[in-house]
Parts: sequence; C-alpha cells; structure tokens
Amino acid sequence: MKKKTFYSILTLLFIFIFILLFKSLFNVNVYKPSEIKNKELVEFSGKDLLLNKNINIKKLLIKKNFTIINIWASWCTPCKSEHKKLMELSNLDNLTLVGLNYKDKPISAKKFINDMGNPYSKILTDPDGTISIQLGAYGIPETFLINKNSKILKKYIGELTIEQILEIKKIIN
Repeated sequence: MKKKTFYSILTLLFIFIFILLFKSLFNVNVYKPSEIKNKELVEFSGKDLLLNKNINIKKLLIKKNFTIINIWASWCTPCKSEHKKLMELSNLDNLTLVGLNYKDKPISAKKFINDMGNPYSKILTDPDGTISIQLGAYGIPETFLINKNSKILKKYIGELTIEQILEIKKIIN
C-alpha cells in the first residue's frame, strides 16, 4: 500500500513537472527596452579616441541638422560588416556621425579605424559601457538618429540594413 501511494505521488509529480516545462516552451519572454523615440538625448561626455580629450555630445549635435551615434567595437563581427554602410552615410552633407567605442582596447579600435577607414567625425570611448547603458543600448552595434534639438528620432538595434540606410537618408533629406 505504501509503495502504491509513493508511486502515485511520484507519477503525479512527474506529470506536473512535464506540464510545467511544456507550457514554458511557449511562454516568450523577450526583453524590449521602453520606446525612446522623441525622447531627449542624455547628455554625456567621453574621451576622444584619437585626441584623448574630453568632448561633450551636445557640442557635436549642433554642427549639422542630424547626428548618428553608432555604438561599435573592433571585436564585434556585425560592426565590421556594418562599417561599409557607415562609410556611405559619412558622405551625406546634413549628417554628423559620432562613434561610441564600446568596451574596447584603444589600440584595437585605432587599428580597426586605420584598416577600414573612419566614417566618424568624432569617436568617443566607452571603456566600461556606462554611456551606452545611459543611452538605452543593450547590445552592439546600435545606432541612434538624433536631430539638432537633441531628440532621438530613431533607434536601430543590430547591424544596419540597406532598408534602414534608405530610411535614414529619407529622414535627413
């Protein structure tokens, strides 16, 4: 009798665990940060990668009507393939490109820029990732399109696609 009760409880426990695991397969928990469109850009300063002096982002925003802040690193594979698209964007008259070098070694970042070209008007360093977190980034590459009034118009997560490049060109023209 005790064995029968024990096996019944054990069977019910296994059924319960199976149902719980089976239901969890269809429960999607995707982290999506809150919408940042039309939010004011958080003011920050960072060291210039090439000149090693502190620069405030607000000074870079007023140069042209639109600014792109692109978070990248030399060790990031999608950043390497995205780089050609950024080189194309750097030729646009109404746009300033600012690079935010994320958790990278300065020597590696400089080698990356020397080898692949520099699309950025300024490259700021983010050695511990705190600036990127303040911006609302949670991975790299991430790209923010900002107007001269410091409003974030668009955030692109991951490598920029051709469609997104066309969308950026349409917005700034």
